[in-house]
Amino acid sequence: MATEKELSDFLKSVERRAFKRSAYHVRNDDAALDIVQDSMMKLAQHYGDRPVAELHHIFQRILSHTIVDWFRRQKTQQGLFSNFSDLQAGVDGDGDGDPLEVLEDLLSSAGTESAQDALERSQTLKKLESLIMELPDRQREAFLMRYWEEMDVAETAAAMGCSEGSVKTHCFRAVQALSKALRPKGVSS
Repeated sequence: MATEKELSDFLKSVERRAFKRSAYHVRNDDAALDIVQDSMMKLAQHYGDRPVAELHHIFQRILSHTIVDWFRRQKTQQGLFSNFSDLQAGVDGDGDGDPLEVLEDLLSSAGTESAQDALERSQTLKKLESLIMELPDRQREAFLMRYWEEMDVAETAAAMGCSEGSVKTHCFRAVQALSKALRPKGVSS
């Protein structure tokens, strides 16, 4: 069973990546923060007594369901009140722990590069980030869980509530779409 400190340490370890994942889905930083906080509260209240090894899987599942619930509420709210402001909100992109920023830091620390190379790399990373946001919801979810959260296929399938074959299909289609969109930019896999 997880102690209070273990639960707290777990939540600290997943908060930034969970925020970024939520922000990619809902494209609104304030809503993403609310989603992550709600998910953390649900985990602590209902599953805080579970073993530490189970917390990651349970949290990912709760986060996925909370994101879906947010979309349902938005759809209802828009139908009732015609509130379209949430559709126009963008992702700020300055959150700490962004895997693209970490990659960018690693690449820039690997050696000296020209200003032109740095600019091209920065533009490519921004393009990749915007392309990820444009993926269909299930593809984006599978892609982010598998390649950014580094979850295996079984964990991703359990968190998404689908089969392992579906996860593989969603990931394959996401990678193909990203590859197709980046190829004309001179980026190849």
